[in-house]
Formats: sequence, structure tokens, C-alpha cells
Amino acid sequence: MPSLPATADLPGKPTTMTDQPRILAFAGSARKDSFNVKLVKIAAAGARATGADVTVLDLNDFPMPLFNQDLEAADGPPPQATKLKAVMRAHDGLLIASPEYNSSISPLLKNTLDWVSRPADGEPMLAAYQGKAAGLMSASPGRLGGLRGLVHLRSILSNIGVLVIPDQVAVGGAGSAFDDEGNLVNARRQASVEGLGRTVSALAGWNRCV
Repeated sequence: MPSLPATADLPGKPTTMTDQPRILAFAGSARKDSFNVKLVKIAAAGARATGADVTVLDLNDFPMPLFNQDLEAADGPPPQATKLKAVMRAHDGLLIASPEYNSSISPLLKNTLDWVSRPADGEPMLAAYQGKAAGLMSASPGRLGGLRGLVHLRSILSNIGVLVIPDQVAVGGAGSAFDDEGNLVNARRQASVEGLGRTVSALAGWNRCV
């Protein structure tokens, strides 16, 4: 599946229109060998199996300062925030794997969502989010699998105009949940995560047609 390096020429809008939805997949983690990076790639494979055009990106490729409105007023949005917003606007759906930090989402993920939410001159409010379909998942060494953080993420995304599908997956005991190929050992859980990708692809495709 394709990845999107920081040096790529990022699109503001697709240069060609296709019948297939475009899905953007990423994890709110900067860790090497992150469980959530592995998890979102499984969901991305599910979306790709439906024929969707799927891009998996690494938030490490989009470093941004902590959101500060004074900084924004003085210097404008960070270039990486502008690039990432363009990428999001060019896609119809999102697959997000969210690690849990103290019963909420990671600072990296929250900061990313905040910067991308900021409007540019002449741009509609929340242009990168409005009408997007999204599927959520998490993986954690804990028994609940990051479930508490997904409650917060669902609330944030719903409030900024994202259509979050009801289904979600939280994988507990993540240290032993994946095999050497990055797949889930539990076949039923693997199918559930792939199903998130398929559902988001279907909803994003419907929105695209509308």
C-alpha cells in the first residue's frame, strides 16, 4: 500500500476524478513499531480490498509545534499543517488508530487535528473534516485496548463534522496480539478491523456520489 513521505508534492484536490473513494489512514502514534500503526494498516487493507484508493501516512512526516493561536497569528499555520490539510481534503474517508494516553487520545493526534482544523483565508470552516467518513480503532497493552480514548476521539471528530461509523475495534493485550507479519493473531478480530476499512470505503463512496 502506498505511503506518503514528507517530501511528496501534496495535492490540494485530486487531479483526476475516479469512481473509487479515496481513503486516508494513519495512527496517532510516533513510536517505532507502534501497535496502532500495525492496526491501521490492517484496516487500510480492508478498504483496499473494496477497490478504494488508500494512502497510509506517518504523522512523523508532518512535525508541527504545539497549537498556539498567537503563533498562528504571527507566522500563519506551519507548512506541514497546510500540507496535511491538503492531503485530508483530497480524501473522502479516514481510518484512524488512536493510542490511549491517560484515558484519552495522544498529544500528537490532538495537536494534528487542531492544526488541520484551522481555516485559511477564503476557506470554509473545518474544510478538511466536513462530510468525511471515518472509522476508529485502537490497540493497547491494557485490557480495554484503548477503548476509553476512542470515546474522546469520537466526540472530537463528530463535533467537527466527521461522520464516524458506529463500529470500532479496541485490541487489548497488544504486546501479543500481532504476528510477525503485522496481522492479528485472533482471526475474528482481524476480520473486524478489515471490516472497518470496508465500511468506511462504502460510506465514503456513497458520499462521493452524492
